[in-house]
Amino acid sequence: MRLAVIPARAGSKRVPGKNIAPFHGRPMLGWVVRAALDSGAFDQVIVSTDDARIAAIAREQGAQTPFLRPAELADDHTGLMDVMAHAVGAVGGDVELVCCLLPTAVMITPQRLQEGLARLQGDATLDYVMTVQPFPHPVERALRLDAAGHVVMDQPEHLSTRTQDLPERYYDSGQFYWGRADAWLARKPVFTARSGVIVLASHEAVDIDTPDDLERARRLFAANRKEGA
Repeated sequence: MRLAVIPARAGSKRVPGKNIAPFHGRPMLGWVVRAALDSGAFDQVIVSTDDARIAAIAREQGAQTPFLRPAELADDHTGLMDVMAHAVGAVGGDVELVCCLLPTAVMITPQRLQEGLARLQGDATLDYVMTVQPFPHPVERALRLDAAGHVVMDQPEHLSTRTQDLPERYYDSGQFYWGRADAWLARKPVFTARSGVIVLASHEAVDIDTPDDLERARRLFAANRKEGA
């Protein structure tokens, strides 16, 4: 069985109610549920939440909520691995492949979910497949401020290195993580050589942590839909 798990707890601090915030006619997590269902990649789509209101909204959007997450797995210090291992164990049965979809990944598409599944199924050496995006500028040219507020290069040896001569680096886009059920249950780390990647373009994902991020996501989502019309 292929399982989608959307972890959506109630305790967002910087953007209260973020996971169910109104977003272009749906609660935010509703877009993630819709993409999962439309992908045809899953036998079951569930939302793991500690909140009865979020659970009700998830069901309205088409997901299942077979359990409420225990309080000890819903605080600011609970890791994603623990949440996922709990969900896989709670569902039980013949679960083989499990995809963690972040509830604010509103740019997610059925096509990218299908691509991630094919990548995982096509390489038995992989535990996970995740989405990444390239850093917009070489990290070797990063700047920081010292105690006096003056500019300091993190890697001054690259002051004169041409940017085109530096390797491209990537960051976790926080959209989805396809994985094998036994990897989630064993809490195997994701950032290892046993993870494959799907590289997203800059317009395909926004990490929503602040009200400004949310507004930017709304604008980008609208632009993407207009472009695809």
